[in-house]
Amino acid sequence: MTTPTPRVDGRTARSERTRNAIVDAHVSLITTDDLRPTADKIAKLAGVSLRALWSHFADMEALFTASAQRILDMRDKAFVPISPDLPLTERIDTYCKQRARMNDAIGPAARASALKEPFSPALQHYRQLHVERVRDEVRALFAAEIGDDEVLLDALTAVSTFNTWDTLRKPMEMSADKARATLTRAVTALLASKAQP
Repeated sequence: MTTPTPRVDGRTARSERTRNAIVDAHVSLITTDDLRPTADKIAKLAGVSLRALWSHFADMEALFTASAQRILDMRDKAFVPISPDLPLTERIDTYCKQRARMNDAIGPAARASALKEPFSPALQHYRQLHVERVRDEVRALFAAEIGDDEVLLDALTAVSTFNTWDTLRKPMEMSADKARATLTRAVTALLASKAQP
């Protein structure tokens, strides 16, 4: 005897589609450099009324939370695990290429978040998650070299996060290739410092 598939209520399905359309619109706007989209603009792009937007999200903080989670999910989907068994130079090169690609990808959303983050516990939380994920990745990939050196781990995390990348790309006006080469040099130098007496 098979268990019947539960039916999805039509209103629930429509509500979920509307909610997703609003989040999609918000993410689309901030990832195309509209760093402060208005609720009206988000609703128009989503094809819904302002009333519908506010019926699904109590306030902009709730929308920021949903959008930040969506962007974090996109980041996780784009992440490709790197084997810690590769030679060190290959690990560094592969890691820095991926970190450059991912930092560029989240750039517009991260810049939009930075405008609201001081006033948004949700965005502060997602920024912390981002830093923790970078730290966990560095710890796993370079475990043999880092050992129990927490200062080295902190330094590698700091040079790998979006803020450092954004400084290279914006105020320092580096191309993506030059910024990646700079990141590679920094990671290589930090790991080499561990081997020095």
